Amino acid sequence: MKRIFPLPSLTLALLTATAAVAQTPPPAAPGQPQTQVRQGGIGFETSFPQIAAAKWTGPRLKDGQPDVSGHWSNTIANHNNFTDPQGGIIGDPTPRAVAFRAANHPRAERAPSRVSDPADGQPPFQPWAAAKVKEFQENFNNPVKPEYTEPNARCAPGGIPKSFYWHGYEIRQYPGYVLIMFNNGYRLIHLDGKPHLPERLKLWNGDSRGHWEGNTLVVSARNVNGKALFGRSGEFFSENARVDERFIFANDGKRYNYVAVITDPTVFTRPFTVTIPARRYTEADKYNEWHYEATPANYDGKAPLHERYERICHENNGGFGAPAITSAPAAPPAATKN
Repeated sequence: MKRIFPLPSLTLALLTATAAVAQTPPPAAPGQPQTQVRQGGIGFETSFPQIAAAKWTGPRLKDGQPDVSGHWSNTIANHNNFTDPQGGIIGDPTPRAVAFRAANHPRAERAPSRVSDPADGQPPFQPWAAAKVKEFQENFNNPVKPEYTEPNARCAPGGIPKSFYWHGYEIRQYPGYVLIMFNNGYRLIHLDGKPHLPERLKLWNGDSRGHWEGNTLVVSARNVNGKALFGRSGEFFSENARVDERFIFANDGKRYNYVAVITDPTVFTRPFTVTIPARRYTEADKYNEWHYEATPANYDGKAPLHERYERICHENNGGFGAPAITSAPAAPPAATKN
């Protein structure tokens, strides 16, 4: 398998089309992902294989880490909807979204909730937090306050867990570290046993400490600032949240599943689990501006090299992040007499 080894995030148009699931795909063979459905021009899976924690038998780096470097992307949908990933933005008034809802596609035809525990696929919010999420959803498509705007519209980092289904990302590995480069932020996972940062220091993507257990990168994320949302459906946690993550890689290096337990007694009634499937991009994959924001480098070498350019983001730059708050135009100056 040939992989693409890139650098850094191409500024491309945000794809905000709502899902349009055509029909129930045929059952997948045991252990294989479900046939893809078309969604706004992007192929997404409606189911994905489980990956068991096991011994790593794939290639290793010189420092002994399993070699998982490369470009990766989630396989089910973007950040429009956290618990119904292929269901589109809640209450989206665009004609495409209205037509999709009118078609009354059965929920079972779409990918499962990213919440894999509890079984109902919903975060176990405390009543006050559930009311806050509902208020956000009711006002997202016509925001009259800044808090009804998804933070990405204001150029903020995606945070945990949304960064793993907000465009593609690159994993790089160095002795003692794993670096994950998102299109609007990054995570540096320390593997050297350093303690977490002081509790008073809060970050959009938290502070990450990890180690390898066979094919699984086990990470403890702390020190989040609680400002990020899980998507355009408004779910959130507070600055008191703890996220215990397991990146479980298949030994063929083609896929991994992100499984995270989120604990936050301030917001939730109990811990819950988030599962996000991901796959690695190779030379065989066609260019996709949503999942793969990279472009071939112009150089004389024969090996493929793709670059990720820095995303240039301007607050309130139109459709980025869906509706955004804008100020009313200033009144023209009053006429003066000379």
